[in-house]
Amino acid sequence: MKWIYYFFVLLWRIWFYLLWLVTILAALPVLIIVISREKWYPIFFKIAKYWAKTILFLMGFKPVITFDQKMDLNKSYVFCPNHTSIVDILLMLVISDNPFVFLGKKELSKIPVFGYIYRKTCIMVDRNNKTNTNSAFTEAQQRLANGLSVCIFPEGKVPDDESIILDKFKSGAFRLSQEFEIPIVPITFFDCKKRFSYTFFSGGPGVLRAKIHSFIQPKGKTIEELQEETYEVIYSSLKNDLSA
Repeated sequence: MKWIYYFFVLLWRIWFYLLWLVTILAALPVLIIVISREKWYPIFFKIAKYWAKTILFLMGFKPVITFDQKMDLNKSYVFCPNHTSIVDILLMLVISDNPFVFLGKKELSKIPVFGYIYRKTCIMVDRNNKTNTNSAFTEAQQRLANGLSVCIFPEGKVPDDESIILDKFKSGAFRLSQEFEIPIVPITFFDCKKRFSYTFFSGGPGVLRAKIHSFIQPKGKTIEELQEETYEVIYSSLKNDLSA
């Protein structure tokens, strides 16, 4: 009966948010120390990576990652995954051993406890404020110059219409790639929407597949060409998976 399914999904969803809150509160004293200095960010990243693995495991998710090309730990990248779920953040942390910073929406900084960590470790963007957007771009430039990578969801947000396979891309990630001559790493998340979408009474435990595609080099390409090529790689993967 549907009401039984909805009841268990409700408990499972509550469990997810409790896990976020309890684990962050438990680690807060250590987190406050490691985020107090920018040079300690790699330590924070390692903690965040183990945290993400723990949350996914306790939620019954099993990441399955395939690589067309391996990342070099001594290089910086601009990571460009599709965006369908809050689980994308956790899966991205699991995927990469290269310390990176997220570029994300400013609204998340208002979430109690999590918002404090978010403000200290991520690049916040208010997409309705052009001055703020330019400032975020400058900060991203600085992080890349310091040897970190940057993760930008090029769609900008999770589409409200869940039937959309892949929304239009914004240009920020590709501007950074071209300016610093840093490779774009297209990443496809296949199952996050199915497993944990923003439709509350939906989803469930299971496999979370992700594919790291061959890197796209910016040399000799315009921003528009980088944007179109990255879009086509991810869109084709999602489309082929749906028709398989």
